[in-house]
Amino acid sequence: MTMPSEIKARATALIAAERTRFVERHPASRRMAVDAGTHFPGGVPLHWMLDWETPFPLFIREASGSTITDIDGHRYADFCLGDTGAMFGHSPEPVARAIAAQAQRGLTAMLPSDLTAEVGNLLALRFGLPFWQVTATASDANRAVVRWARALTGRTKVLVFDGCYHGQVEDAFVKLENGETKMKPSLLGQVSDIARTSVAAPFNDLDAVERLLADGDIALILTEPALTNTAMVLPEPGFIEDMIAAAHRHGALICLDETHTISAGPGGFTRAHDLSPDFFVLGKPVAGGLPAAVFGFTAKVEANMRRVLETKVPGYSGIGTTLSGNMLALAAMRACLAEIMTGDAYAHMTALAAQLAGALRAAVEKRRLPWTVTQLGARAELVFSPRPLRDGAEAAAAIDHDVERAIHLFLLNRGVLVTPFHNMTLVAPTTTQADVEKLAHNFDEALGLLCGEKEIAA
Repeated sequence: MTMPSEIKARATALIAAERTRFVERHPASRRMAVDAGTHFPGGVPLHWMLDWETPFPLFIREASGSTITDIDGHRYADFCLGDTGAMFGHSPEPVARAIAAQAQRGLTAMLPSDLTAEVGNLLALRFGLPFWQVTATASDANRAVVRWARALTGRTKVLVFDGCYHGQVEDAFVKLENGETKMKPSLLGQVSDIARTSVAAPFNDLDAVERLLADGDIALILTEPALTNTAMVLPEPGFIEDMIAAAHRHGALICLDETHTISAGPGGFTRAHDLSPDFFVLGKPVAGGLPAAVFGFTAKVEANMRRVLETKVPGYSGIGTTLSGNMLALAAMRACLAEIMTGDAYAHMTALAAQLAGALRAAVEKRRLPWTVTQLGARAELVFSPRPLRDGAEAAAAIDHDVERAIHLFLLNRGVLVTPFHNMTLVAPTTTQADVEKLAHNFDEALGLLCGEKEIAA
């Protein structure tokens, strides 16, 4: 999928103009980048914070609701929301109150808190799986699921989908190349070939999944219900249901990683579509932005876990970390599940996301651009493709970093943040009609410049 050459050329010019504008508007961030760079490479405590591709990092003074304020005093309507970590708004009041109260009563003790039973009930009622464990991140949860699946099945391989992302889980760092599974070359410091124990399949291709399952060595299929960490790819009708049935026929387990697809509804894509996975993972937003994640599993899986543990030799299992399930995380999780992730909140989020998707679509169609806008509940994304994407290969082909960067920088300089990795927007319970209109207006202005309707200021 090739971007029109005239848009590519204007994108380059727009990037240059917007980088200059950013420097002029952010002198305090520029100074802070120098100071922070003394001890933090690039001036940031996590290198992903450089992915916004601004001339230097944008430093934040405050984040509240759906508004971020930088240290130069500029305010932003935030549609990135910490790449889903703050999808229910920054510092939701019930979570902030719960954290403050729990902080007076202890943070961590490697013992269960008095909220444990209540949080377990909330998780089981909401997501439909009876048993749960808490981790610090979705990476940890996915890694635990992979280990359990291998231990329970006695099989070695994990099946993932080309274009997937499941945090720092090494088993997911594979891709399809000319029909063969290859380890992603971007993975740093890897000494063994992951493609020996992981296989990749094209998303939405049930025949390919069936062929791989037929070998009888797949322990687990690990997938999001929709690919979200590349350009968004929705499942075709029946694909997820048929994949789960195929896995169970062949003796494999299924994990649905809903860290991003929780945008689909209060119970995620799983409850919205009445799915029956063996494992369910939810990370970033489950505790309102505090580091925490969970993985749930069926009664059958839990019984088999007990069987395995009865025969396990003494020693560390490789599953769990000391701070997992700490008292502070449980308090924040209870508040988020009980008071924030409500049906009313999702109704607001989904309705505004639909309005936003419609406005983005209208701006694209007005200029007859061969692009689409995809929505999954509270999540909407511009995709550089004339039709919805089917798999990871199509998603990779649709990416155009220069055009993305031009749009993102233009929006940022006008007080709107979208996710820097691709064209994803997320609507929170605190997002307002005015926020949506601001994004829609500035997106339309950006497309006008990219399409030559106005001259790009030098």
